Amino acid sequence: MRTALLIWFIFINAVGYLIMSEDKRRARNRRDRVPERTLFLLAAIGGALGVLIAMYRKRHKTRHLSFRVGIPLLLFVNAVLYAFFMS
Repeated sequence: MRTALLIWFIFINAVGYLIMSEDKRRARNRRDRVPERTLFLLAAIGGALGVLIAMYRKRHKTRHLSFRVGIPLLLFVNAVLYAFFMS
């Protein structure tokens, strides 16, 4: 179970980072964007760390209060759940 959870953690955070980076690229090119609901969903299912890192490295969505508060909150929830399932 721990190995599967670790693989999930790495996978979903990489996906979260890549999707957030892609949304930033689309914003710069004035193309269709990734819905905010999708970004929050990725964070909620375990990818909050990847979304948060991309958010600050790419300087994307950092002015949105919902992201500045919601993503760290989801990261905390993710950490608690990962710790629970790892023990």
